[in-house]
Parts: sequence; structure tokens; C-alpha cells
Amino acid sequence: MPALTAKMASVVERMARAGRPPLHLLTPDEARAAYEKGAGVLEVPKPQLARVEDFSVPARDGHALPVRLYAPSGERLPLLLFFHGGGFTVGSVATHDTLCRVLSQRSGCAVVSVDYRLAPAHRFPTASNDAWDALAHIAGNAAQWGLDGSRIAVGGDSAGGTLAAVCAILARDAGLPVALQLLFYPGMAAHQDTDSHRRYAEGPLLGEALISWFFSLYVHSSAERDDWRFAPLNADDLEGVAPAWIGLAEIDPVVDEGIAYADKLRAAGVAVDLEIYRGVIHEFVKMGRAIPEALQAHADAALALKQALQP
Repeated sequence: MPALTAKMASVVERMARAGRPPLHLLTPDEARAAYEKGAGVLEVPKPQLARVEDFSVPARDGHALPVRLYAPSGERLPLLLFFHGGGFTVGSVATHDTLCRVLSQRSGCAVVSVDYRLAPAHRFPTASNDAWDALAHIAGNAAQWGLDGSRIAVGGDSAGGTLAAVCAILARDAGLPVALQLLFYPGMAAHQDTDSHRRYAEGPLLGEALISWFFSLYVHSSAERDDWRFAPLNADDLEGVAPAWIGLAEIDPVVDEGIAYADKLRAAGVAVDLEIYRGVIHEFVKMGRAIPEALQAHADAALALKQALQP
């Protein structure tokens, strides 16, 4: 069993000492509030940027999806369309505000963060539909916000990484060029049946009980779990999708499916940069105040963005 780094172990111990109830023992509304309250505790200081603007884009059913634009300058910049994590149930633009600011500042690119609709009020496939609708609209109207719609990456963490991978496949099918899919510890598989799911069933932080709770609120059936828009590993063909940067936590139930997706992409001829950060857990990229591996992941992801989106 891999060991936690000393600093990661200290964070996990402090979390246990805090004695907060696990999210899966709360109502969805209570879980969202608890996640919002704790989201910034271990983040790096919030970078100040030249542009931080809120607006909305239309979903296919007319719903206005809130989005937040981050940019380090007023120039016409390429962009990363970012989807937050949270098991399709918790999380928001606000909970991932610092991470998006860091990625924008470090890469020199704009970041557009999407508040897609959450379960249980909005079940599968609403989140993936919202993600694609946001990408298609922003790509087609980027000039409206002073952005370069010809240079776009998609990215996200955890469930947001799932949505980014789905968007990369849909973009390939629609002929919409995407330069990179930037995936932090994404969920890729239909079922929790890998060795890492068994190994880390008790967490820390993300474990079997919480994953099952999230997915019970998001999907209606086993058949929906087998849909590639829930489990991109089930996609029939990945040839021609955007190159990928994939950053995984070693001590994480979803690490094996992240590796499997990297292997499937490579087998389809897609360029993949796979980084596995040793001794850290799911959500570590939002712990940069305490975990040096988070700072390294920020730098690695920003460099991948810069290289993929440069003219």
C-alpha cells in the first residue's frame, strides 16, 4: 500500500480531528453548503487578475448557465473551458475560483468556468449536456468576450474531468477543434470495480460510500452508468480526440481508471502526458497551501496549457 507523504498525512489527520460529518450522511443541500464552506481552506492565496467577469450562456433547453471568465490581461487570449468537480452533486464556480485563477495566471490563458446543473434536481445526462452546450456556444461566440475561439482547451477535476473528456469526444464528432483535454483525477469508469477502488474504499476523503452516494443521486440505472457520457472508458472510438494532460493522485479510488483512460487514448493514437503525484489523495490540487505536490500539479498543468494553446 503506498504511503501518504508526511504533509498529506498531516492534512488527513487534521480533517479527521475536525470531526465534520461525511458528505454522504448529509442532505444534498447540506453537502453543498459544507463543501462550499471548506473548499478554500487549504488553497493558495487567490491571484488577482486583470479580468474576472460573470456572464451566462444558453443551454439547449433555454436555461442560462452561469460562467465566470478569468484572464490575466485584456488581450485576445486562447481559453480553457473548465468544469468543477464534486460528484455531479456538489461544487460550483465559487469552490474552484482559486484553482481557475491559478491556471489562468500561470498559463497566460483565459479560463472560463461553468456552473453546470447539479444532481439530484438535474440528473444524467444534464451535466454532460450543459458542458457541451457551454463549449459549443463559447467556441462560436468567443469574440463577443474578446477571446480566441480557434484555440480552446477543455478541462476539469474529478467529475469535471469526466465532463471535459466527454466534451473532447463530442468536439471531435462535431469537427470543433480542441487543443487539449486537461484532466485532474477524472472519473472514467462505469463501475467501482478496479483494484484502486477496492484499495481505497475507505478513503481518505473520497471513498466508496461517498462515490456511491454521488452516483445514486446522478444516474437512474446501471444502464446509464454504462453510457460513455458517464463513463468515457466505454466510448467505442477515441481516435482523433484532443491530446490529453492527465494528472492523477496515487492514493485515490479513481487512479486506476485514469491510467486506463490514458492507455486507451494512446492505443487510439492520441498523445498523452500522464503525471501521477505520489503520496497524495483525491482533491489534492486544491490544497496548495499545505501540499507541495499541488503546486507542482499547478505548474505542470499550466505548462501543458501554454504549450497546447500557443499560436
